[in-house]
Amino acid sequence: MASHTPRAVSPISMVRVARPSTVDLITAELRKAIFTGALPVGSPIGEVEMSSQLGVSRSPLRESTQRLVQEGLLTASPGRGMRVSVIGPEHVADVYDARLAIECQAVRLIVRSGTASVLDTLRRAYDELVAVSEGTDARAIGDADIEFHRVLVDSAGSRRLSHYMATLAIETRIASLSDPNGYTVRRSVSDTYQELLDAIAAGDVSAAFFALERQFAEAVARLTGKDEDVETVETPADEEPPAIGPIEFAEEV
Repeated sequence: MASHTPRAVSPISMVRVARPSTVDLITAELRKAIFTGALPVGSPIGEVEMSSQLGVSRSPLRESTQRLVQEGLLTASPGRGMRVSVIGPEHVADVYDARLAIECQAVRLIVRSGTASVLDTLRRAYDELVAVSEGTDARAIGDADIEFHRVLVDSAGSRRLSHYMATLAIETRIASLSDPNGYTVRRSVSDTYQELLDAIAAGDVSAAFFALERQFAEAVARLTGKDEDVETVETPADEEPPAIGPIEFAEEV
């Protein structure tokens, strides 16, 4: 009876999933804190206090803040340390010009690759914006507005466009928080949102560009005080910003 030599079984190749580094986690937490207003515009970033709040050492915190300086979310001044950036009225148009470039290219890529599934996702984001705009929670309305545009850019499938949009979304929020009159948002949803959806559905890139351009022009006019007729919702002056807590690190498995 012939003997059979057992065939060697190749070990299963396991791909190790990269874990975010401590610096990555701190950077994400600081971005979130700036976006939510937990770190107010213009507020100083004290290494000792911040490292204590986040439960991290000062070395990775310092590296994280340098990243955010490069992104423009923090500003470093000689002798004054680092502060959360302020985006005054003179810089608002520049933020929206950058967004226009990113979002128009996203529309071009979406139309080129097909719009059926994307439109469903965009319409859900639009419906959410309409729903929250019926209320009086300025922060919820602002979040839904920015989320619509994030969905738009993410739907293009470009990692770099999404990366740039993530920073611009925070800069947009900083611009709103920098208003000396407090954080305000438009109460009614601009008809340019529906125009944008219709244009994407029709594959009309030019019409989509025009809808975005008009929508951003309206936002710039409101944020720079040139359009005082539009009805807005304000965040109460006594509303407490969310607190910054320690970072939770995932356990090794």
